[in-house]
Amino acid sequence: MHRDSLFYQLFAQLPQTLFDLLGRDTPQGYRFESVELKQTAFRIDGVFMPPDPSGTVYFCEVQFQRDNSFYERFFAEIFLYLRLYRHTFSDWQAVVIYPHRQAEQVSFDPYEVLVNSHRLHRVYLNELGSLEALPLSLALMQLTVLPEAEMPTAARLLAERTRIEAVPRPEVIMELITTIVLYKFTKLSREEVLRMLGFTTEELKRTRFYQEVYAEAREDGLQQGLQQGLQQGLQQGETLVVLRLLRRRFGELPAGLEERIRQLPVHQIEALAEALLDFTTLEEVFAWLEHST
Repeated sequence: MHRDSLFYQLFAQLPQTLFDLLGRDTPQGYRFESVELKQTAFRIDGVFMPPDPSGTVYFCEVQFQRDNSFYERFFAEIFLYLRLYRHTFSDWQAVVIYPHRQAEQVSFDPYEVLVNSHRLHRVYLNELGSLEALPLSLALMQLTVLPEAEMPTAARLLAERTRIEAVPRPEVIMELITTIVLYKFTKLSREEVLRMLGFTTEELKRTRFYQEVYAEAREDGLQQGLQQGLQQGLQQGETLVVLRLLRRRFGELPAGLEERIRQLPVHQIEALAEALLDFTTLEEVFAWLEHST
C-alpha cells in the first residue's frame, strides 16, 4: 500500500485530521504541505503551517516500518526547518503516526528528552478506538491498517456513516474510502469497490468515477457528431458510454457483442445504460439483449 501518497491525500483533503488526532479544535487558516529541505535532501511528510507568525507549526510524519534511526532523521529535519523558516511561526509541535507500537524504534537515545516531551505526540492507529466512535477522519486512518478480511465490512460502515452523518464534504470522504480499499484490493475495479461499499445504481451514477467515464465517452461521441450530425453524435456518445463501462467491468468485449450494442436504437441504448450497473457477468448482458431486442 502506497501509504505516503494515501496519507498525503487525507491530510490535503481533510487537514482537520491532524487536530482530531491531537484532540483539539481545528484552527482556521492552516495550510498543509509536504516540504523538501533541499540543502540535505530531507523531506518532511507533512507540515501544517499557521496563517500568521504568531501561530504554531505542526510537523507530521507517517512511519509504518521500524527504522532505528528514525528520530535522528526526524529531529534533524525539524531543526533545519526551524532554522530556515523561524520568521513564519512562534512555536512548534510534532506528530508521528505509527500503525502499532511494534513499528517504533527500540532505543530513543540520545533523543529521549525530546521523544518524551510535550512537543512530540506519538499516535498508534490500532489504539485509537472503534470505527463507530471515532471521527470519520480518524476512522479513515484506522481503515488503512485493518486486515484484508475486515476491510469490506469496515469500509461499508464508514460509507454508511458518511451518508447519514452531517459531515462536511462527504464526497471527499467517500472518495478517500474508495481509494483506501483500492490500495488493499488491487485486482478490483473502482466500480467493483463502489459496489462493495453498498452503492445503489443511482448513487453510482452520481459518483465521480461514473461521471468521468461518461464525460470521456460523451466527448468522444460529440467530436464525431460534429462531422456526422448532432443527433447521431449524441446517440454515438451514449453508445460509447455503455461500451466503456462494460469494458471497465468485464475487460475486452467479444466483437459480436460490441457490434450488436452499436446497432441498438437510442431508446435501447438508454435502457441498457440503466441496466448494466446491475450486471455481474457478460452472460447477463447477452440475456438482456435477447430479452430486449
